[in-house]
Amino acid sequence: GLMSSECLENFLRIQLSAKYFEDKYLSFSAIDKSGIAWELDEDLASQCGYTVTYSGWSTVEFHASALSCHSRLEKDVFTVTIQVKASHTPDMKNAATHLKITSCPYGPWSPRELVCGSNYMEVSVRRGVPQTVKDFIQNEPEDWTFSFPEEKVGEASVWQIVFHQPEEKRALLMSDAWRAGYGLNTTDTRILLRVPYTAAQIQLVKAQGITFSAVRSSTFYKQQWMILMVDTAVACPVDGVDYTNKAIIWTVPKYVQALSTGATSFKDVLVEAGVNLHKLSAKEMASRKYVLSNDLNAITMKIPIGAEGGYYKTFVSSGQHGVKYYINLFLEHKWEDNKWGLTKYTIIKEIETPFEQVELAVTNNSNLSVRLMNVTVGMFLLDVELVHLTIEGTTVTIPEAVQHGYLTYEIQHANGSKAYVIQVPFDAPSIKKEYVRDDMRAYTLNVTLEFVIHPTSETFTVPVTAVSTVKDAVLPSARGFCDKNNFYLIITHGDVDQNWLPFVSDQRLTPEAAQKYNFSLSDNSTHLAVSVPFLSSLVDYEGIRTSGVMASLQFTLKDGITLANRKDFSISCRFSPSKLIQCLPNGIMVITAVKLVRLADLDTSLLVLRDRQCKPSLVTEKSATFKFSVNTCGTSRKFNSTSITYENDVLYFRPGNDIPVYRLQCVCVYTIKQTADVRYETKNYLPSSIKPGFGSLDLSLKLFKDESYLEPYQELEYPVVKYLKEALYFEVELIQPADPRLELYLEDCWATNSQRQDSLPQWPILINGCENSEDSYRTVFHKVGYSHRVKFPQHLKRFEVTMFTFVQDKTPLQ
Repeated sequence: GLMSSECLENFLRIQLSAKYFEDKYLSFSAIDKSGIAWELDEDLASQCGYTVTYSGWSTVEFHASALSCHSRLEKDVFTVTIQVKASHTPDMKNAATHLKITSCPYGPWSPRELVCGSNYMEVSVRRGVPQTVKDFIQNEPEDWTFSFPEEKVGEASVWQIVFHQPEEKRALLMSDAWRAGYGLNTTDTRILLRVPYTAAQIQLVKAQGITFSAVRSSTFYKQQWMILMVDTAVACPVDGVDYTNKAIIWTVPKYVQALSTGATSFKDVLVEAGVNLHKLSAKEMASRKYVLSNDLNAITMKIPIGAEGGYYKTFVSSGQHGVKYYINLFLEHKWEDNKWGLTKYTIIKEIETPFEQVELAVTNNSNLSVRLMNVTVGMFLLDVELVHLTIEGTTVTIPEAVQHGYLTYEIQHANGSKAYVIQVPFDAPSIKKEYVRDDMRAYTLNVTLEFVIHPTSETFTVPVTAVSTVKDAVLPSARGFCDKNNFYLIITHGDVDQNWLPFVSDQRLTPEAAQKYNFSLSDNSTHLAVSVPFLSSLVDYEGIRTSGVMASLQFTLKDGITLANRKDFSISCRFSPSKLIQCLPNGIMVITAVKLVRLADLDTSLLVLRDRQCKPSLVTEKSATFKFSVNTCGTSRKFNSTSITYENDVLYFRPGNDIPVYRLQCVCVYTIKQTADVRYETKNYLPSSIKPGFGSLDLSLKLFKDESYLEPYQELEYPVVKYLKEALYFEVELIQPADPRLELYLEDCWATNSQRQDSLPQWPILINGCENSEDSYRTVFHKVGYSHRVKFPQHLKRFEVTMFTFVQDKTPLQ
């Protein structure tokens, strides 16, 4: 059912179904003999002998004393009726009402029974044979005289109680004591006093170093024509718990003064212990490694932290996840003395251990074959629930996380713990991908998990970082070559170099650097192309021989953040020595000397000719250019029958040294005699005429990157990807014959859906030399002017076309 009950001697325990009552707001009421429901708050519960406990995550228990305010006593049976209301809202609207009636047998009563509950102290004593005032012997006989005046005034009262304070005594009528929070009751055979731990008359006293909460009182009741008095003192330990070596040690002193006034001899009758109001046998206690010791002056229980019978609860302290261990111990001590006879002393002790931080393990079980991050986080208790994930600064719920590629599920273990598993593909946008080395890439998961603790709704977060290294990197590759004047390097991008930066000789390659150092640079999503002139300060010169100048280009891709070298490429070529010297017809020599790698300290500005007064006219970091007449700067000459040879050297001297460490020998040879035949003829001037004819023309059609028409797409950049309505810049050029009298006209131009010019469908771009009037975005012609590339503007036509696609029945054709 929804509620189960259990009778445990002088206690009733009712347990509520966790499955039904979980996540509901509860209200408890006790039903009296008249059927009236008394809703229980904390004050009324402690005054009347009721306790509501929450153990574990969602277990709720209701405890009632046999002598609780609303129990019905008949012979040796007590009956308790409770009402439980459960609602989904704190205002208790639409609450469901559940009734539970339980009757429990109770064995023979001891003359005095003391109960130390978690929220109240209780003492009940047997009514004895009435004694007259004059025959009654009491250690404080003034109680009688103190009580009589009020008793005569309040003759309607059933009884009154006198509290003994160190400095005064205070008498309260039953009605006043009730209003003060005390529980008072009589049965046919017993007198009962119940004291909440918050009562005003409580004193804290010490016994063997243990603090007790004590009330020293005498209770008076009328029986027929006599007034009777009983000692209703009660004391309960409030501490005495130590934690050492992963164990709980609970010490309870025996025969404390507050409970032993008037007694002079004591004898133990029975000491029993247990948990959750259940007594345990010696065998059961041994199996749980409980140790119960009964010494001359104290009873001690030793419980291993985490032992069976208790439970762990999750807590958060200073943002850290941890646990506390709870156990509800039960001790019953019976003894005989020469005042009361048999006393039964029952103590219920709810023990909570200090907070203990728990380190959570993050285990990376990623499956590389299916490219899936698989991370396990735990262990947690069952009172913890994962509720949110924070992904790249965005906090989402568990269902919302699926849209980001995150799947989570829970694994429960037999020992009452659980873990959470987070799965996310390597290719999810939030997974950081980083090149490590060789062909290795690191995939990093960074996510913060937010948990809630039930039923307190406390939250805590756990940052999770997991790294998986996979051999799946595609590195960039390179192809290089040279012509007579330039280095060419074409880099094919991989999948790890999106944020790598290109460098040549520690110079980052940017459009600004390209303009400064006179090289060309183009980059798209697939390729990076670089063209560097032979005589560039980015080039390294390794040696100069008559067979050629050995030069190299060092290309490096660096990390975009750390600038660490990621990939190096090198290309070496041999260039003609003639690139370093020009012998002009007017007797001027132009020599370019280059700095060699082996002479790293060479200062090109200090290079000289044989005549050291002849300095370079142009200096760069790696070259120096001299321009001089063959009759100056120490130039020597040699004659033979057909030519004159001029020689000079470019030299470098280290300071203080007259032996050059660098020598570049330069030679110009001029022919003395040379015969040239020049044919000419004269004709009468005739006006030019153009006649129709047929012949062979060499034409080219190129696609350029923008309307400046400076940089065409190279062969390796095809196919070119464009989107609808983007501009395409075409240039048609007449290459041969290079006759300035010719002019190029475009008659018709059309587009097809394949590489065949006669395939269908087709769309005209130019018709009879004009734009297509039916086109929504008409062709735009661009004027062609003179430049270093264009010698005859009339040989070129340039036009701009807007990107489109072929459509059939409103469906784009592939």
